[in-house]
Amino acid sequence: MAHLDEIPTLIDRASPTDRAFLAMDTGDVPEQFGVVLTLEHASTIDLPRVRQSIGERVHTVPRLRQRLTRTPFGCGGPIWVDDPGFDIRTHVRALTCPEPADEQALLDAALAVIVTPLPKNAPLWSVVLVSGLRGGGCALVVVLHHVLADGVGGLAVLANLTDTLVAAPAYAFPRSAPARALLVRDACTRRLRAIHDAARSWRLLRTSLEGAGGIRPPRISPGSLNQRAGSRLRLAVVRADRTAIRTAAHRHGATTNDAVLVATAAALRKVLVRKGESVDPLVATVPVSGRRPETGSALGNMVSPMLVSVPTTGTLPDRLQRVADQVRVHRAAATGPPPIALLGWLFRPLAALGGYRWYMNHQHRFHTLISHVRGPDEPVTFGGVPVTSAIPIGVGPSGNTPVYFEMLSYAGTLVVTTAADPDHFPDLTELTAALRAEFDHIIGDNEPSSVDNEPSSVPPTN
Repeated sequence: MAHLDEIPTLIDRASPTDRAFLAMDTGDVPEQFGVVLTLEHASTIDLPRVRQSIGERVHTVPRLRQRLTRTPFGCGGPIWVDDPGFDIRTHVRALTCPEPADEQALLDAALAVIVTPLPKNAPLWSVVLVSGLRGGGCALVVVLHHVLADGVGGLAVLANLTDTLVAAPAYAFPRSAPARALLVRDACTRRLRAIHDAARSWRLLRTSLEGAGGIRPPRISPGSLNQRAGSRLRLAVVRADRTAIRTAAHRHGATTNDAVLVATAAALRKVLVRKGESVDPLVATVPVSGRRPETGSALGNMVSPMLVSVPTTGTLPDRLQRVADQVRVHRAAATGPPPIALLGWLFRPLAALGGYRWYMNHQHRFHTLISHVRGPDEPVTFGGVPVTSAIPIGVGPSGNTPVYFEMLSYAGTLVVTTAADPDHFPDLTELTAALRAEFDHIIGDNEPSSVDNEPSSVPPTN
């Protein structure tokens, strides 16, 4: 069956996971994410220079000049083809930050950009230069659709758009779309491969479901963290010393990711206790990258969900150890193809009909989502100007999860963006203060200590 691997390299199909994200994108809030890159004292950065800099680099990521198109009947799934009408000016634009032009105003402006749907008939990305920031700085808001890349793939895009560019040969643009006969042959080859790999796909599905909590995981405890969320979002940012967190986590046999989960769960518990609620454990869904070193810069989606039950009471070393043990057990299962890809033939039509959105509005698997992507350890520059901070922002149908977290490490700093529906989780300021305190507690903890002196359960309040 060796001939089944001979897929023509001229055909760039959207992967099953990419197609699943496209099918999920049916609501008012698009399946998009972004990163805000702040550049301080960037008097030399203006819109023409940004367009020129990105235009000089865009060929290094071919997907940035491609659009996703459907194929004729019998020719298989959608393919990526060069967009003959590509114009850098339609993808890179500018706006002025509204007053008071501080970080919160920047976050609000960036969120408005990221929740604006990208046109499906063009390459699925944009960059917005935000000028007029307090102190004379500016920022770049880079927006990608999830069908184009996941978080790790998004970092690969950023790496090629900044001054850390690795030389790559240009190619004749635009390239012609593959001929129909080639598409038919490729589609037939893939169908034969799917039949040949059916048994393996079933095993992968069982493993992937195990990492995601199984078909019927225990129901989480209901409360404020599982209210039906609306389309409004409010963002807040917390920063912490990543090296200090990593050192503290290693002291207890855990990782930076484990410490992030423990800190986030403890912060949420503090907020809930003051509202007369309690949750222990807190169940978080954590996207896990299935990328191997040789595919680290590839685009598309290679993430699967992993459920982690994070204890919110007990000593810090005990909580870190319990989370580390869970992650070690389940991580291997979550690094394979996600269930939405393996069940794509069923998932995509159901999602397109609103089934995925209905499920997200009624799910009882997890309380929140916590995504953590590791960025570059050293500062990067754009147009010769240092990027001082990188702030991650994710949007999409939050369903009945009114608060979630996006984390990105950059140049030794862990940046946590908390997104909350202010109508159903109005405690964002309190939560960010609690999260900042939990990071400080982890960094400063040298001896076993309890998370706090509050009881694990409290009576309801009127």
